[in-house]
Amino acid sequence: MGSEFKVTMNEYLPLRDVVFNTLRQAILKGELEPGERLMEIQLAERLGVSRTPIREAIRKLELEGLVLMIPRKGAEVANISETSLREVLEVRRSLEELAIELACQRITEEELRELELAENAFAEAIRKGDIMTIAESDERYHDVIYQATENSRLVQILSNLREQMYRYRLEYIKDADKRQILIVEHEHILRALKAHNIAEAKGAVREHIDNQQLTVSKNIKERAS
Repeated sequence: MGSEFKVTMNEYLPLRDVVFNTLRQAILKGELEPGERLMEIQLAERLGVSRTPIREAIRKLELEGLVLMIPRKGAEVANISETSLREVLEVRRSLEELAIELACQRITEEELRELELAENAFAEAIRKGDIMTIAESDERYHDVIYQATENSRLVQILSNLREQMYRYRLEYIKDADKRQILIVEHEHILRALKAHNIAEAKGAVREHIDNQQLTVSKNIKERAS
């Protein structure tokens, strides 16, 4: 199997959740590679757990689209495909445009300050260069915008979509050349929100997502060839 990973116990979480989080991180970081088979017995031995939490984790990972069940072969890590990227981003584009429109109308001064802090933290994470920290600070930035919509249903749907987006987000920020562009795009969105300019904010969000699709799609093609 790919490089080493291990279970980090958490007294507040059930074992099945700990195992799920461990395998999920291993897939997202590329420690378990696309196409790699997930053998229950080997994983159970490696993580020092029974096969039951492994089986439950694999089932949840399948729901997230990170694992594929292949007839007569079993589970394997799903490839990052252009089709799934397009489908996820088509949904995200529409939802983000709705979110930014509502946020433009409803965002408070306190939330704008919070967004500035999130933007600064994102820029600092990029300066340090740790991929997982960059991804988390990127999520935090977008979370502030989602909360500003004051629409709990929309926040919930975007939160569910985030799980499917995470892999593509990581794939995007692996490309170090694009990181400065991300900072510029975030600043553009922040300026539009401060001005409560809906048209400009929606345009900035569209550009942000289109650039992600172009970059990740190019990476997928290059890997395939």
